[in-house]
Amino acid sequence: MTQLFAATSSGVWAGMALIGIGVAAIGFAYVGYPLVLWMISRFRPARPCVWSEELALTMIIAAHNEAKSIRKKLEETLALDYPREKLQIIVASDGSTDGTNEIVREFSIQGVELVAIENRLGKTNAQNIAVRQARNPVLVFSDATTVYDSQVLRYLAGAYRDPGIGAASGRYDYYDPTAGSPAGSGSAAFWNLENWIKRMQWRIDTLSGCCGCIYSVRRSLYCDLPPEIISDLVQPLHVLLQHHRVSFQERAQAWEESTRTAGDEFRMRVRVATRGMKGLLSVPSLLNPLSHPWIAFQLWSHKIVRWCIPLFLVCVLSGCGLLASEPIFKRLLLLQIAFYGFALASMLVPAMKRSRLLSLPLYFCTINTAFLLGMFYVIRGREYNVWQPLRR
Repeated sequence: MTQLFAATSSGVWAGMALIGIGVAAIGFAYVGYPLVLWMISRFRPARPCVWSEELALTMIIAAHNEAKSIRKKLEETLALDYPREKLQIIVASDGSTDGTNEIVREFSIQGVELVAIENRLGKTNAQNIAVRQARNPVLVFSDATTVYDSQVLRYLAGAYRDPGIGAASGRYDYYDPTAGSPAGSGSAAFWNLENWIKRMQWRIDTLSGCCGCIYSVRRSLYCDLPPEIISDLVQPLHVLLQHHRVSFQERAQAWEESTRTAGDEFRMRVRVATRGMKGLLSVPSLLNPLSHPWIAFQLWSHKIVRWCIPLFLVCVLSGCGLLASEPIFKRLLLLQIAFYGFALASMLVPAMKRSRLLSLPLYFCTINTAFLLGMFYVIRGREYNVWQPLRR
């Protein structure tokens, strides 16, 4: 009898512990951490976005088999509101075989330069090679499918009026041209939160990452990175290691088309998560709170805890399963099962795919499953050097 009571008691404690750990971590990631940022930012004045056209810039556009997009991208880039004599445009074509290079060469008379890379090793490697041909003091990185606001370069350049700024990110939003993509609404909601967090981090001088399709860095601070490393996360971290700050220029706006299916979104998020985890592990000193307290707090809170959310979700589900004999925990278990069921249904049932409400559970499950698989790939040593364009 005593052994049965002890076993029952230990099961209750294990269930409560799992639920407590999971709920606390998930709550901190999605509510606690943003709340901490907001509370601290209340004591700092808002930072105005200023523009400038004093600096010479080099825009590097990474591309792989972008024949359908590159012409429009170059036309839009040449039309940006920035002095043409102060803008060098380089297309880093990473092993393109579909006519991308031929289209870029058509723009050579307008000063567009092509860096054709034969051996495809990925976006980061392509950027490393293109930077060697950059002539100007500030580098701007873009993707071939990203749409820029006409004033974007002026606001990015404006950040560097402060000599302490080593990198500057713009604001990045998704748009869904079909208004019916199951991943579109979720992507928009996710990036609204990301942009808000970046604004708060910048307000308190602790921004540690940039948006990959719209960010810039001083040429003198740029570091060559291994091909498997995601540049928009790790390049700003190297800027921080060189005792400069990272700026968020919210009025430097860019848009990119959302993925069309949950499968496309999942594959992209797995790649991004895997490369992000590897990238963060490449700068372990910044994770040490004794050496870099504020930066470490941001990276642990916003990156590592966020990536571990699927593990905490499993904790909550398992804990409720252990305590399912109690009505309240049985209800919580059923609510979780229903949530995951709705996510699965919105992916499989055509009529439900058009529901904006159901797209949020689907997106939540998609990115967290991607995080879980990303952790598995990092442990196994799998690398994601190259990317395959998904949005058309």
